Amino acid sequence: MNTTDTSGQLEEALERLHASGPERGGWLSNHAPMVVEALSAHGHAGAVHRWVDLYRSKLEDFPDRVAPVTDDNWAAALGDPRRIADWTDHFSRSLAERPWRSVLAEWWPRLLPGMYGGATHTVIRAGHAVRALEAQENAPRLTELAHALGYWAARHQPVAGVGTLPGAPTAGESLDAVPAIEAGHVGFRKRLSAVRTLPAWADDVTDPDTARERLTELVRATTHRYATHGHGEPTMLVHAATAPNAVLRTLDSLPRELWAPSLHAAWTASAAVTAMYAPAEPVAWAPPARLTPEEVLERALAHGDEHVIKLTDTALDVGDEPALAAALRAVELSPPLA
Repeated sequence: MNTTDTSGQLEEALERLHASGPERGGWLSNHAPMVVEALSAHGHAGAVHRWVDLYRSKLEDFPDRVAPVTDDNWAAALGDPRRIADWTDHFSRSLAERPWRSVLAEWWPRLLPGMYGGATHTVIRAGHAVRALEAQENAPRLTELAHALGYWAARHQPVAGVGTLPGAPTAGESLDAVPAIEAGHVGFRKRLSAVRTLPAWADDVTDPDTARERLTELVRATTHRYATHGHGEPTMLVHAATAPNAVLRTLDSLPRELWAPSLHAAWTASAAVTAMYAPAEPVAWAPPARLTPEEVLERALAHGDEHVIKLTDTALDVGDEPALAAALRAVELSPPLA
């Protein structure tokens, strides 16, 4: 399914949301632009304003500007969260001057090593913006890409010093081999700094088509895994699936030579989130009912939680029964949007 709604409701929602910043409460992410795109992509554009009304209390004003980001000083501004507005302005100018795929191709390899920033919401928001633009190019959707890339640049957070362990042939087996971090770390950034080693998987892939196949396998494995492991941390473990899916849905908008590096970054992000939040033991879980994809989406929308809706969006992309079961597990584990 694609964001092909022509009613203008997605555009209205995005314009409404662009007055808000990408974060709240210090560094928690604003999920609204991602959720309204996901709902629109799956035929529920008519629900976006009602959902935003429920989410409105979590929105904060757009941050103040500090100083312009330019082609000469951007490297010094990379990873500075005080510069969110400056970065958004920079990408708004770039997207007004050049085709959006050209801007994306230039910045993707610069931003990719820092996809852990904002608890991976930076790359996730970019993936939603790209899907919307691939379906229909217009001013609000281009503005959303500027906001997404600006957020990513400002929260750019590379990870270094992580050792490599032997992996396994499949993504699922390699996820099983991820060692958990030691107990006692609170918060995404502190947990991320505690990741010492991760298994290698698909690190020898250089062919673009093979990279796509492996990335598709990773999204399927992480989505399926949520049904049995999501209880470790119902909110944060969603990102083990939604972050690589954001990368996967962006591939066709990128030059093919960027596909293999995108796979490697997505694996490291998924494996790191798994190390940070996976439970000690999986549980056997089966959904209470066998539902169609539309019925699963209806349940997610009725529940309302932003992470539930976004995992359901990914589950619908995967499209099989274990993926739909994972979405229903998220409904069961997560508190609904108040």
